[in-house]
Amino acid sequence: MMATSQVSDPKIDVLSEPASFYAYRDGKLMTPLDPEAKPEPVAEFVHDSFRALVLNPRFSCVAAKSAFNKDNYRFSTYHNTLASPEATLQLARDLYLFVNEQKRLQDDGFYTFVATFTEPSGLSEEAFEKLLWAQLQALHDADADVSAWDATVSPDPKSPHFEWSFGGTAFFVVGLHPASSRFTRRFAFPTLVFNAHVQFENLREAGKYGRMQDVIRSRDTNLQGNINPNLADFGASSDARQYSGRKVEGDWACPFHAHHASKAAEK
Repeated sequence: MMATSQVSDPKIDVLSEPASFYAYRDGKLMTPLDPEAKPEPVAEFVHDSFRALVLNPRFSCVAAKSAFNKDNYRFSTYHNTLASPEATLQLARDLYLFVNEQKRLQDDGFYTFVATFTEPSGLSEEAFEKLLWAQLQALHDADADVSAWDATVSPDPKSPHFEWSFGGTAFFVVGLHPASSRFTRRFAFPTLVFNAHVQFENLREAGKYGRMQDVIRSRDTNLQGNINPNLADFGASSDARQYSGRKVEGDWACPFHAHHASKAAEK
């Protein structure tokens, strides 16, 4: 289902541009909005590279592996620079589509949306982190007058209950790029992965989250020799510290600012 009813800004119209919102079905990339359309060669190239990374037997995130093994994900490649106005408009459109799909996808297990960008290249960890937060800020700026913040999480990035929200849905965001110090965050193209927060809450309620977390940490240590120093349980420290994958300083301050902080509920 398309998300035009959620988009008040005419610049963010899901019908305004050719679709770049892909699914993976029957062993190939396809466009769910137009099944007859052929994916762009660059999108296929980037997708196949990313899929190979996630499905590598040594890749540590078993939640991502589950989504990709079930073909339970959406994928986009943008021919724009991460955090540019053009990328923001296209990514906002696709995120609205993903938010509208999430209930159906959730019923089929863990699901995720992968957004990749062809530019820029040669980013340091610090430069990627700045662009990641600039992109999330720009998306929020476009969405703030359209959607309420997900009331299950805090909009304050200093809060241990923070999660980023878009389209009324909280997301844990994972950044990947070529210069990441973490092997499983190292990918040739700047990438943002959007995982709905409710999935992790459902795992906690089912008593499965702790086991999944232990498996991921064990696999990460086995691969890299140490655990990701930013990892923490939700509610122990702000998840904002984990988004970029960089080992942030103790006094690190997240640059993100939510416009309607008073509307969110603290757990």
